[in-house]
Amino acid sequence: MATITTTVGDVCADAKCAAKALARADTATKNAALEQIATALQERTEEILEANALDMQAGREAELGEALLDRLLLDEGRIEGIAKAVRQIVALGDPVGEVIDGHRLPNGLDVRKVRVPLGVVAVVYEARPNVTIDAAALCLKSGNAIVLRGSSSALHSNAALARIAGEAAVAGGLPQGCVSLVAGGGREELAELATQKGTVDLIIPRGGEGLKAALEEVATVPVIYAASGNCHVYVDADADLGQAEAIVLNAKVQRPGVCNAAETLLLHEQIAAEFVPRIVRALGDAGVEVRGDERVEALAEGAITTATEEDWGTEYLAMTLAVKVVRSKEEAIEHIGRYGSGHSEAIVTRDTESARAFQLGVDAACVYVNASTRFTDGGEFGMGAEIGNSTQKLHVRGPIGLRELCTFKYLVEGDGHVRA
Repeated sequence: MATITTTVGDVCADAKCAAKALARADTATKNAALEQIATALQERTEEILEANALDMQAGREAELGEALLDRLLLDEGRIEGIAKAVRQIVALGDPVGEVIDGHRLPNGLDVRKVRVPLGVVAVVYEARPNVTIDAAALCLKSGNAIVLRGSSSALHSNAALARIAGEAAVAGGLPQGCVSLVAGGGREELAELATQKGTVDLIIPRGGEGLKAALEEVATVPVIYAASGNCHVYVDADADLGQAEAIVLNAKVQRPGVCNAAETLLLHEQIAAEFVPRIVRALGDAGVEVRGDERVEALAEGAITTATEEDWGTEYLAMTLAVKVVRSKEEAIEHIGRYGSGHSEAIVTRDTESARAFQLGVDAACVYVNASTRFTDGGEFGMGAEIGNSTQKLHVRGPIGLRELCTFKYLVEGDGHVRA
């Protein structure tokens, strides 16, 4: 495995060499290497925990906040979960070589559209060290070499995880350089990675708007933005309010520091008088700070914070929720279109017409009817894991899994054919 003492250019060049061999690796070899990684994670748990403890201590001293510390934390259960996710990827079908389409032309040429690896994928991510393994496993299974660049807040955790994954992958039969890590500090290093046009085929940033903006300024390599999530839950006039309460609480409270957590709750005015006191009380009992508009303030039982214009566009990643009363589903859709980030949006309704209007009117990677936004996840979607959730439209939208880490080529076979 490349180390952080080598230059970014050298790391990427080594990864390019590895990618050529990886593209030819058969499924059995890739699966064996992934199984080696899962086993190594379990066997070297203590090593990982010691590294993570250093990052957690530094994070507390830097006052990162509870939500970010939760994203950073590794324990035995989470490491076991990471290893399980790797084995889930082993169990998935190999996308490489999959025939997407095929036909015979009138002139007798056979044309097949076949899935192939991208080559070298660089993943730039913040805080969450589990991404190190999720991203590596997905890239290796899809025949890609990976260059990892985590944040300084998870420096020790990422180094330990990348070292373990790289060593295990090579021991399992994959080429040296298939898993690489570059250091987590400095805009200069990020810019260097983002301009490796000759060696890096794709960069996927997984982080907030600051990381996205930093890459947009300098990147010459293609980028898929796994960006922030300003997600909404809209409770329609015809909603089952019991379902609505459960969905809102799950979307906000179950894990508030992640990109598919709800940040804004929209309520149809016809159910506001009944539902506002109920949901504000439930959110308060769960420890959530409610920031409401004037109508929510008037209906809430107890003091809440007054929402400002800034609140509607904020991804809190914390136990805070903005709440607004709207006149119609059309106003809810308009609000989401103005302030949403295109990640995950949900409607709670028993009316099929409202559900259909919401599905057609909301422009987001994932649109839910009567379900929590927290399901936007590669693992939950049966993809084993994900590198992130793309909020753009080309070439990937939604969870980035195995097939999304591939491109395709056309294989054309003839019998002495020449064009007239």
